[in-house]
Amino acid sequence: MHLARNKERCLQMVAAWNRADPQGVIAHWAPEVVHYDEDGQPYESADMVKLMEGGMAAFPDLRLEVKSILAEGDLVSLRITCTGTHQGTFAGIEATGRKLTWHYVEELRFNEQGMVIEHWDVMNWMPLLRELDLVSAEL
Repeated sequence: MHLARNKERCLQMVAAWNRADPQGVIAHWAPEVVHYDEDGQPYESADMVKLMEGGMAAFPDLRLEVKSILAEGDLVSLRITCTGTHQGTFAGIEATGRKLTWHYVEELRFNEQGMVIEHWDVMNWMPLLRELDLVSAEL
């Protein structure tokens, strides 16, 4: 088992996000990597790259903060808080200039060579939606 190595690779990917370097994330993906959304629907790496680039463009000061990281077997899970200033169109919402926050849990499966072969994201957009006044503060 390569628990420490796989956790370190995850932290390297977070660091790449924080310097707006999508290639620094992609460098850790195996060619056969499969990405999944919170509903378990797979999507291609090219689509994941578009999402990453879109997020980085909409939030040029995007910061990911790892709140926890756990490893077991070939899996690593991270609980992450994201913050950024909404300076570009995101999910069809024009820039507001507001500082926004959202959270997500990410699970990554690594192969023996230390490359990501599965990537799952479960997003919690509720704080962002509240800050944009798109949902009630009571939710």
